Amino acid sequence: MRNKKEPKKRITLTSKEISELFVEAIITIILLVIVNITILIVLSSIISNTPALNEAVFESRTSFVRNFNTDIFLNGKKLLFPVLLILDGIFLYWRLIRRYRQMQQRHIISELHYIANGHYDHRIPFELRGDLARLVDSINGLVDSTVTAIEEERRIEKSKDKLITNVSHDIRTPLTSIIGYLGLIEDRQYHSEEDLLKYTHTAFLKTKQMKALVDDLFEYTKARQPSNPVNLTTFDMVQLVEQLAADFELEARNNGITIETVAQPQQLLMEGDTEKLVRVFNNLLSNALKYGKDADKIIIQLEKTGTEAVISVKNNGQMIPKQSLDSLFDRFYRVEESRSQETGGTGLGLAIAQSIIASHGGYIYAKSNPDWTSFIIHLPLTSNNQTTS
Repeated sequence: MRNKKEPKKRITLTSKEISELFVEAIITIILLVIVNITILIVLSSIISNTPALNEAVFESRTSFVRNFNTDIFLNGKKLLFPVLLILDGIFLYWRLIRRYRQMQQRHIISELHYIANGHYDHRIPFELRGDLARLVDSINGLVDSTVTAIEEERRIEKSKDKLITNVSHDIRTPLTSIIGYLGLIEDRQYHSEEDLLKYTHTAFLKTKQMKALVDDLFEYTKARQPSNPVNLTTFDMVQLVEQLAADFELEARNNGITIETVAQPQQLLMEGDTEKLVRVFNNLLSNALKYGKDADKIIIQLEKTGTEAVISVKNNGQMIPKQSLDSLFDRFYRVEESRSQETGGTGLGLAIAQSIIASHGGYIYAKSNPDWTSFIIHLPLTSNNQTTS
C-alpha cells in the first residue's frame, strides 16, 4: 500500500503518452507547414494583384534598407520566414504543453480513483506548479478532512456503543436485585416482617441507584447539547462557594474532615449560570468526601488571574494514580477497577462538570501528588456564550 508520507515527485510519462506527444508534434508541424504555405500564397497573390499595396510594400522595404543599412528587407520571404517560424514554434509549444497538462490531469484523476477505492492513507504525491499544484493541494486537504471526519464518526460510534454497554450494565445490576427481592416477596419467601422490610428496603435502595443513574444520564446529555441554554447572571463566586461549603460542613464533620475556603480577593464578581455551577461544585465536593481516602481536610481556593477566575477544590487524601488521572473526565469512568455502585457513583459526575464548565467557555483538569489531589477550574469573568436565555 502506498504511504501518504511519500515525498513529492514529478509525473513520469508512460511510453504510450510519449508516443502521443510525438504524434501530436508531427501532426501540428504538418498543419503549420500547410498553413504557412497557404499564408505565403495568399499574401503573394494579394500583393501581386494590388498595385497600390505592391508599391507600399516596396517603399517600406526600401525605407527599412536605408534606415537599417541591410539588404535583408529587399527579399520579403527572408523577412517573413523567421516571423512564421517564431509563431509556429510558439504555437507548437502551446499545443504540446496543453496536451502534457491533459496527461497530468489524467494522472491526478487516476490517483483520485485510487484514493476513492478505499486507500485513505494515500495522498497525491505529484510535484506540480500553478493551478494543478493548487488543485492537488486542495484534493489532499479534502482527503485529510474526510479521513478526520470518518475517524471522528467512528470514535463517536464507538463511544455510543460504550455508552449503551455501560448504561445497560449499570441498570441491569440493580434491576436484577430489585426483581430478585420483589420475587421473594411475591412468592412469600420471607419468614418474618423483619425479612420483608429488609427485602423492600434493599429494593428501594437499588431503585434509588437506578434513578440516580437516569438523572445523571439525563443531565449529562442535556449538558452536552450545544443548544442547552446558559442563563447568565452576575454573582459573587466567593459567596457561592462559601455557601456550598457550609452545606457540606455537617457531612464533612461526620467523616472527620474540615472544609476551608481561601479567597483572594474576598469578592469575585463574574457571569455564569449559578444553577449549573452549583452542580459542578456539588460533584467536586461530593467526590472529595466520598473518594478522598484518609483525607482530613478539603480546601477550596479562589483567585482572580487576569480575566479569569481560578477555583481549585483539593483534598489531602490518597493520591490518584497517573493512569486514572488521565481518564477521570471520561463518562462512566471510576477509579476503582470494579463497576460496583456500592463504592462508586454513576461515573458521570465529572463528565457533567466538564461539559458545564466548557459551556461557560472555561476548562477543568485534575492533578494529584502524595500531598494533594486537586481539581482546578478556569472560568472567564465575562462570558462570551451566546446561547443564553
